Amino acid sequence: MVDTDGRGLTLDNHPASIQDRDGAPPLMRLSRCRWPFVQLAFMDSGYAGDRVAGATTIRVEIVRKPKGQIGFAVHARRWVVERFFAWIGRNRRLAKDFEATIASANAFLYAASVIILLRRIARSV
Repeated sequence: MVDTDGRGLTLDNHPASIQDRDGAPPLMRLSRCRWPFVQLAFMDSGYAGDRVAGATTIRVEIVRKPKGQIGFAVHARRWVVERFFAWIGRNRRLAKDFEATIASANAFLYAASVIILLRRIARSV
């Protein structure tokens, strides 16, 4: 879960055997402890359904492809998560899946997220 600027809020890896749609409800419930003021989440159509929408009080808005779209087009709000993935991909440790455990993958993901935030702060000063 990232904010509207692409900074990581709640990061939670799960095994590849769990679909994103099934991993979203626990992530949304986990986010309520630290970020109780979040009211709206933008998600792509892979997260459509009652299971995700009913997981918490966060309102889920599905960002869909416009009718008649041919080829590539930037969709509102979907690029934010992709930009976050690009930023963490610049961290050599996270360029590939080297981690043996979910706990270590989460730890390195949070560390990379802090580094991203510090770089952005340094550039703005």
